[in-house]
Amino acid sequence: MKVRQVLAVIVFLLLFHGNSYGIAIVYDGFQCLNAINANDTTVSNTPIQSRFEVIEDVGEGMFRLNLTGGIPRITNNNQSVCIDNVTALGYSGVPEVDGLPAPLQSIDATAYFSGKDLVIVINSLFTDLSARRDSFVSFFSTSNIFAITNTLFLEFNSLTSAFHLNKIIHNRGYTQTSSGSTNFIPFLETVLPSFNDTPRDKPRILTPVSSIDYVLE
Repeated sequence: MKVRQVLAVIVFLLLFHGNSYGIAIVYDGFQCLNAINANDTTVSNTPIQSRFEVIEDVGEGMFRLNLTGGIPRITNNNQSVCIDNVTALGYSGVPEVDGLPAPLQSIDATAYFSGKDLVIVINSLFTDLSARRDSFVSFFSTSNIFAITNTLFLEFNSLTSAFHLNKIIHNRGYTQTSSGSTNFIPFLETVLPSFNDTPRDKPRILTPVSSIDYVLE
């Protein structure tokens, strides 16, 4: 059994480091029914695949990845798992070029692989597009902007040639600009580095109850 494990690890390392471009790990699931609420893991009837593909080998175990489909959404002490394909990918847009921000179909991620442990970091921006002009002041309120970071901790299983998801650290920051009350304060900015459930709370450390395995493709 030990010989099989060693051989599997050697083959994987040669594959991943020697010819890493285009290699992907995938997890099949269903979209989250409620795309916005991070505490709602109710699944929809729409199948979707979370896919990380290697796009650059930076060296020393560091890789740039491309994420499509989103990532698993989990909550502690809950067996239900859905794939968040909205906030995990986020929005992007430049007014002069794109008009309103639009949902992204993919996003870059950064990974470190030790040969056994895989850590992936994804940063995204989500907006509710609620900006509106106030007829009584010269400034206008902006949309709510959420800066979202997900850090995935996975472990390579040589027997199954899959990566098992052990934990996710999830954090959601918040920014919003609104009209001020005086000429001396023309606008007010709210900036909260962490706002997952309540203002100024802590990042959430989440442990899957159900088994979540990314298969090497």
